[in-house]
This record gives sequence, structure tokens and C-alpha cells, in this order.
Amino acid sequence: MRRRRMDKSSKNSKVVPGIMISLCALIIIYLGMTMYFKNNFYFGSVINGINVAGKTVEEVEKQLSSEIENYTLELEERGDLKEQIKSTDMGLKYDGDKIKELKDEQNTISWVSALFKKNDSEVSQVMTYDEDLLNKSFDKLSCFDTSNTIEPKNASFNYTEDGYEIVDEVNGNKINKDVLYDTIVDAILNSKPKLNLELDNCYENPKYTAASQETLDAKDLLNKYTDLTVTYSGGNKTEVLDGSTIHNWLNVNKNMEVTFDEAKVKKYVYKISSMYNTYENTRDFVTTSKTTIKVSGGNYGWIVDNSKEVQDLIQTIKNGQSTTKEPVYSQKAVSRDANDIGNTYVEVNMTKQHLWFYKNGALVVEGDVVTGNASTNTLTPAGTYILNYKEKNATLKGEDYSSPVEFWMPFNGNIGIHDASWRTEFGKNIYMTNGSHGCVNSPYELASTIFANIVAGTPIVCYYEWFITEEILTNIWYILKSNKGWSGKRSTFWIEKQYTQH
Repeated sequence: MRRRRMDKSSKNSKVVPGIMISLCALIIIYLGMTMYFKNNFYFGSVINGINVAGKTVEEVEKQLSSEIENYTLELEERGDLKEQIKSTDMGLKYDGDKIKELKDEQNTISWVSALFKKNDSEVSQVMTYDEDLLNKSFDKLSCFDTSNTIEPKNASFNYTEDGYEIVDEVNGNKINKDVLYDTIVDAILNSKPKLNLELDNCYENPKYTAASQETLDAKDLLNKYTDLTVTYSGGNKTEVLDGSTIHNWLNVNKNMEVTFDEAKVKKYVYKISSMYNTYENTRDFVTTSKTTIKVSGGNYGWIVDNSKEVQDLIQTIKNGQSTTKEPVYSQKAVSRDANDIGNTYVEVNMTKQHLWFYKNGALVVEGDVVTGNASTNTLTPAGTYILNYKEKNATLKGEDYSSPVEFWMPFNGNIGIHDASWRTEFGKNIYMTNGSHGCVNSPYELASTIFANIVAGTPIVCYYEWFITEEILTNIWYILKSNKGWSGKRSTFWIEKQYTQH
């Protein structure tokens, strides 16, 4: 038992001195390295990308000076082009005081912890450049030559028989100057030998590529608009609109939004208008006497509302479904047939001074009338008109008259059909010298019957029969022989109007 205790004591007496010797050795090594790092940079120290581990400030300055003299930054550009910026082009130099400050910032007694991390000093702390020199060199770079600059371009679209296809984007080679300048400065201060403008995103790139979702969505929308047909139908006239025309109206803006060229749509709508408008047309009209005459002028007929139809057509296309439609009209006629007057109308033969009113093809009433005064140049204008409205018990006023009437049916401004209680006879040649101010004066019963059966929108056809008849010759003779109030000039005017105006 005693012997075992003696062995243990002997063993401890050997271990303790060993530990003490090791500790002393470590202390000596630590103190030695502490003294070493008092003048030398830590292991793993890097300045401007240059390894300065274990070097003194003087050695680092010498190394950096050599590196600066030989430094060149190479720019790798699109198209396998390269150009350089040399240290002399930017006045590159180092700051010796900053290098010393970096060394002093390394805590000498903390060198052990430095062994386990990299000491990479900030570039801006030791490198400087002449900003004016760099700017001049920067502006002279050949990548800014506008004659060789290709603008970036978004993916675009091409219309084919099978629909739209995507045309790849154009990357171009236009430089983003601000980004390139900042990237060059960063490369210089980090002593980077090369700068790849593509990898460092120094180019202005297209916003949308062929693979962008916005591009794919735009293609789908373009195809949606051009895959449909719009069929215009009115009477016996039909016009089919399809993608072969619609694609000419479509554009895709810089935000990859599909838009319509309204000027081109409007041009097409004008074509539709020319097909369906009958306003102011010269019409072939079959008179009660079965004579076919041409009647021009007036305010009757179909009128396409061009501006509304442009918007309606665009919305129809946006709906994306094939459809049949009529244009949007600002004024409608009774019929869409070639004879848009239909079979309900008022016929006024101003040569014979007679009126007929037909409803659904049947004669409702007829009678003699008195129209505009030929002697005062207030003849009732020929043409096809539309009844604006009808009014009971109206007062007609002019510069020199105020006439109450019981039945008022205007169709051309202040010209209309009405009863004329002040007249005791109608027809004949009364209108030559004692006609109206332009209205169609009617006997009470005639005006009453028309008023009771007519509705707003009914066509009113007024015409003169422009051919020589015994009646016309009698009228001319009557003017020349019986109208003392007429001058020869006025008589000649009326005669010329009868045979040349229409």
C-alpha cells in the first residue's frame, strides 16, 4: 500500500515540470510573435487584393508602388471587343499614411485570433486616383461611340398566316454610363485586372425578352384579337372584318401592352360609312304618277356615327368573340333596303302643288297645297327630309309675321307642313306670286288627317318635275305677263332655277 503511494508521487513529480516547460515555451513563442507583428502585418493580410502577410509597412509600400506602375484595367465588351485604362490614365497612387494606419489598427497582442480569419483591408483606405484624369479617359472609351451603338430592343411580334410569332429581343451594346463608371472605380480600387461589362451588368438591356411572361401574354392577346371575325350586316350589304385587317391596327408599346391605332380603325370605319350612309344621297323615287325621278338634298338617311363606331368596334374586338353587328348610327332611316324611304312617306310635288300621304303602302290622304313663294326667292327646297316632330296649336313666327296654326309638322328647320286658315284656295299657280315663306300650306282637313296618322321620323319627299310641260310653260307665261311686281331679272332667275339647278 505504501509502495503504490510512492509510485504516484514520483509520477506527479515528472509531469508538473513538463507542463511548466511547455508553458514557458508557449509564452516565449507568443512574446516573440508579438514582437514580430509589431512591425509586420498579420498572416493572411490582404490590401487591394495583394497579399501582404508578414511584410513591413516599407515592404508593402514598395510592393504597391510596383503594382501601381504596371496596373492596367482591361474592359471586356460585347462582340469580343477589348480596351484598356492604364494607371497613368487615372493618376493612380497609394497613400503611405493609410498603409501605416492599417498596420497600426492591427492589435499586436491579438495576433493569435488573426490566424483564424482573413484581414482584407478596404481598398478606399489606401488607393487614390485623379478624378479629372479618370473622367477624361472614361469619356474617350470607344464603347461610347454612337456610330457603333446598337440600342437594346424588346422582343417584338410578327404576324403570319398561322398567327403571331415572337421575334427575339435585341441586346445591343448601349452602355449604362453611371453603372460602368462606378464599376470601373470599384475595379481600380480593388486592383482588378479585368472587368467584364456583361457580367457586371454595365449594359442597358431590353426590359422584355422572348421568354418574359409579359411577352407571352401579349402574344396570346394579339392572337385573341386576330382570331375573330366581325361581320357588318345591313340590308343587302355585308362586310367581313378579320385578322388580315385587324393586325394592321395593333401595336405593342414599351410596357408590352397591346394598343389600337385608332387612326387606322377610323379609316376603316369611314369605309363602312361609305357603304351604309344614305344621308344626302340622290335617290331614285317613283312618284304617284309612276314616273321615276332623282331626288337629291335633304336631311334624311342613315348616318354612321364614326367616333362612336370606332370605340364600339375596338371594344367588340377586345371582347374576343366573333360576332355580327350593325354600325352605330347617329341617325336612322326607315328601311335598310336600296329604297330606304320605305312605304310610309309624304310626297310633295311642288310643280303640281299637290301632296300625297302614304302609310304602309296605302294612300291615306291627298290634296292641293301652296309651297314657297317663287317671286320672293323662298321656294321650298327640294330633297328628302325627316319629320322632326309634330305639335298641336303652335305659333309660327318670322321677321314680318306671326301665324297661329293648329297642326305643325316641321321637317327642314323652320319649314314644315301646317294648316293655313288664312287661305281660301290651294294649288294652281298661287305659289308663283303668293306662296309661303317655305312651308307647305295645307287645307285644314288635309293637315288634320296627316297630323293624326303621321309619326316623327317619317320621310318627307319634296321635288320639282324638271321637264317642260304645258303647266310649266303656263307658269312662265303667268310670271312674265301677270306679275307686275317682278323685274325681268327676278323672272329670269326663277326660270333658270327651274331648268338648271337640278
